[in-house]
Amino acid sequence: MKSRGTLQSISRLPQISSGTAIAWASLTSLIAASGLLSTAQAQPLRATPAPVQVTVNSPLDGEIEADEVVTLREAIAITNGVLNKGDLSEAERAQISPSKDHSRIDFDLPSDNTTIRLQTLLPTITNPGLMIDGTSQTGYALVDGDASAPAPVVALTPAEDAEVFRGLTLAADRVHIRALSLYGFTSIHKTTATTPPADIFIAHRLLPSKRLKEDNPWVSYPYDDERDIPPQGIVIEDNWLGITPQGNAPDAARSAFGISIYNGIGTRILNNRIAQHDGSAVITSVRAEQTEIANNIIEQNGLAGMPDAIRLEGDIDGTKIHTNQIQQNAGSAVYLFKPEGSVMVEKNLIADNGQRFRRAAILLMGDNHHVVNNTIQNQPGPGVVITSYPTSKRNFILDNRFANLDGLSIDLIARENRFLDRFSRISINRVDLGDRSSTRVQDYQVGDGPNPLRNSDQRKRDTANRGLNTPQFLSSEFYLMDGAVNLDGEADPGAEIVLYKVMEEGKQGPLNEPVTMVKSDEEGRFAITLTDAKPGDRFSAIAIHPDSGTSEPARNIIILELK
Repeated sequence: MKSRGTLQSISRLPQISSGTAIAWASLTSLIAASGLLSTAQAQPLRATPAPVQVTVNSPLDGEIEADEVVTLREAIAITNGVLNKGDLSEAERAQISPSKDHSRIDFDLPSDNTTIRLQTLLPTITNPGLMIDGTSQTGYALVDGDASAPAPVVALTPAEDAEVFRGLTLAADRVHIRALSLYGFTSIHKTTATTPPADIFIAHRLLPSKRLKEDNPWVSYPYDDERDIPPQGIVIEDNWLGITPQGNAPDAARSAFGISIYNGIGTRILNNRIAQHDGSAVITSVRAEQTEIANNIIEQNGLAGMPDAIRLEGDIDGTKIHTNQIQQNAGSAVYLFKPEGSVMVEKNLIADNGQRFRRAAILLMGDNHHVVNNTIQNQPGPGVVITSYPTSKRNFILDNRFANLDGLSIDLIARENRFLDRFSRISINRVDLGDRSSTRVQDYQVGDGPNPLRNSDQRKRDTANRGLNTPQFLSSEFYLMDGAVNLDGEADPGAEIVLYKVMEEGKQGPLNEPVTMVKSDEEGRFAITLTDAKPGDRFSAIAIHPDSGTSEPARNIIILELK
C-alpha cells in the first residue's frame, strides 16, 4: 500500500558524525563484495518502449497498484516498459501521453507536499533518453540573467525509519536528471553488504552471474553481454544533492556520496549544488571517461567518510573539471587514486578545503594531467602534489594563483627521498636527518618538501615529472639599476621559465601572481629583465618542459635598491 508522506521540520547543520563506515574503503572493493545492482531489479533485455510523458501527481510511495494517482515509482516502471497502461486505472492513464522524441517524467505534486519519501529503493532507470524534470513542478522559477540554479521544489529522501541507500540508479544512455533535491541516502548498518550508497548511482544494467563468481569482477574486456556496456551521455543538472530545498543538511542521516560513477562514459555534472555528504561529492570507480564536472558548488563534503570533494579512480581519460567552486571540504578538492588516463582541472575556485585532514588541495597520480588557471588558497597543506608512484610525468601546472598554503604551491614527490638535507624539508621534524630518508604514505598527501637538484638519471625515474629541476637564480638578491633589474639563472635546457610575484613572507615559492615567461637556452641559462619592479619586491619561478611537465617553485629572491 502507498503510504502518505508527511512534512518534517528541518534543523540547521548538524555536528559531524562518526558512525559511517565508508571512510577509506575503495569503491571497487565494496562492489566486488556483492552484485552491482540488486538481483531483484534484474530485468531481461527488451526493446526501448515508445516515448511517453508521465506526470507524477502524488508524493506517496509503496507498492505499485491501480488507484487514483501516479507515484514516481510507477512513473519509472512505466517509462522502463515494465508497467503497462492496461494495468493502470483510468485516472492514472490520464497522466500519460505520447512524447515526441524521448520519455519524460514531470511533476504536478500538491504545493504543500512536494517531498517524496521513499519506502524502498526505486527501480533502476533503463530507458535511454529519459528526462526526470523537476522544473515542471509549479513553484520552480528560473531567474533571468542568473546563471545559478534556484532551489529545487521536488525532493527525494528516505521515509522516516526507512534505510534507502540510493536515490536514483541510472543504467541507460542520455538520461537527464534535472532540478531535484536528493538527500539522506546511506547504508549505515549494511555498508559491507551493499554496493556503495549515493544520491545518484551510475552503472551498467547488471553484472552477469558468471562475473560475480570472479575474484575481481569489475574488469573484463571486451564486453560479452550488452548489459555490461556503460551508459553514455548522462546529464545531472541543476540539482541540490545532500541538502534539502531549504539549503540545510537533513535532520536525519546524511547521504553517503553525492554522485557515484561506477561505470559511465561522457557523464555531465552541471550547475549542481553538492554539499553535506559523509563521503565525497563525486566519486568514480571503474570507468568514467570524458566526465565533465562544471559550474557546480561543491562544499562541506567528506564530513565522516571519504574526505575528498572529487575523488577519481579507474579510467578517467578526458575528464574535465572546470569553473566550479570547491570549498570547505574535509580533504582535498580533487584527489586522483591510481587512475588511467588524464584530466583537465581548469578555472576553479579551490578554497578552505582540508577541514578534517591536512593534505594537498589537488593530488595527482599518473601522466599528462593539466591544472590550469585555478585559484587555490587557504589550504592546510600544499597546493598541488604530484606523486611518483606508479608513474607521474608530463603533468602541467600552468597559470594558477596560490595563496596561504601550508606547503609548496607545487610539490613533486620523490619515491626514495634519501638525498634530502635539513634545507630540503619544510619541517625538519618530519624526518630523522640521521637516517636514510624515504617517502612515506602521508608524504603523498601532504608533500615531501623541496627536492634537491637532480644529480642522476635515477632521479628522473623515482621523482614526479621526471625530477625536473627548479630554476636556480644566481643570487638571492638582485639590484635595481636605472629603473630596471636583470634576473639571471639556470634551469634545464629548453625549459619555459615562468616568473611569479611573491606576496607572502617567510615561505618558499608561494606562486601568488604570474608575471612573465622566458625560455632557457641550450645550456640552461635564462635572463629576465623587469622595468616595473620596486625595492622589496620578491619573486619565485617554475620551469615547464614538454618532456617532463612543471617543476617545484624556486627559492624566493628579493629586489634591492643599489645605494
